[in-house]
Amino acid sequence: MKDQTKIIAALLVGAAAGAAVGLLLAPESGSELREDIADYVNDLLEKTKDKAQLTADDLKEYGNTLVDKAKTKLNGVMGAAAEYKDEAQNAASDAVDAAKSKVKDSANDLNTSVQNA
Repeated sequence: MKDQTKIIAALLVGAAAGAAVGLLLAPESGSELREDIADYVNDLLEKTKDKAQLTADDLKEYGNTLVDKAKTKLNGVMGAAAEYKDEAQNAASDAVDAAKSKVKDSANDLNTSVQNA
């Protein structure tokens, strides 16, 4: 939990406690006092729900941003890997062709040597 969040939470708890003590000490009848406390608690719960919803929305947006960044990096890596694979296949194909050519040349040289002997 961030320090700022801790401070805000402490302020809210302190305000709630102060308001409750003030209501308890106010010169009102019991039913009016209970109604005032219920209204205050309902308002506090509503504010808490709103703050929780905003926080959840922020977390969802942050998560989506992270997923998008990860997808972008993965696509870049996959593209580089595909390019490297193509280069490796071309190099291997060239090496095989060169080896075939050398074997063919050697076979022709050997054939010529055998015929001349």
